[in-house]
Amino acid sequence: MIINEASLVPIFMQVAQWLEEEILNEHIREEEQVPSTNQLAAMYRINPATARKGFDLLVDEGILYKKRGIGMFVSDGAKELIRKKSKDRFVNETARSLMAEAKKLGLTKKDVISIIEEMED
Repeated sequence: MIINEASLVPIFMQVAQWLEEEILNEHIREEEQVPSTNQLAAMYRINPATARKGFDLLVDEGILYKKRGIGMFVSDGAKELIRKKSKDRFVNETARSLMAEAKKLGLTKKDVISIIEEMED
């Protein structure tokens, strides 16, 4: 993980995004323990409270859960939750924006599909 302090994305969200990527790429598996907030803070030289805020965000979304006195773990089904969240974000941000721009340019849905199919080659 690389913390980008110049990014417009707050550091706690960068922590959450990094953990999501680690789960999606199966570097951290479901029901596996994640690094502690103190370990993460020491490795990336960030405030432990900031790391905890990123973890808490994922707890609130059901991606992580706490085992009292032991630490944080990846929830069963977390990978699918992350995929759904990413898909929803893609549809709501990227796809809608793409279609709005295509309309401005006079492109039809078929035109956009053709462009995407050409890009796959």
